Amino acid sequence: QVQLVESGGGLVQTGGSLRLSCAASGGTFSRYVVGWFRQGPGKEREFVADITGSGSGRTDYVDSVKGRFTISRDNAENTVYLQMNSLKPEDTAVYYCAADPNSWWKLSRSPNEYDYWGQGTQVTVSS
Repeated sequence: QVQLVESGGGLVQTGGSLRLSCAASGGTFSRYVVGWFRQGPGKEREFVADITGSGSGRTDYVDSVKGRFTISRDNAENTVYLQMNSLKPEDTAVYYCAADPNSWWKLSRSPNEYDYWGQGTQVTVSS
């Protein structure tokens, strides 16, 4: 069983930065594809970014965050990060990390591919 715990959310002004962390325990986390998703008020959960496992480090981003957000991982620390720069009010959401234990190489934007989820961390960007 894999447990994921997000941290690093908070309130920030437009143009500010935050770094989210997703700490894992259990399983072989370094092998898993890990994704970040978000759910804004009254919106469906949407894909933000993901990263492959096993040292490959390939990434994918939704267009709206490309050039502003960076996903990375520290396998020694069993942690995946989401560095968020140039934040906008439309980035306000609860951010979730998720892990896909079934493939280290297959990036996916579908939440259905991810078996393990954290509890979420709130990010609020004020205008």
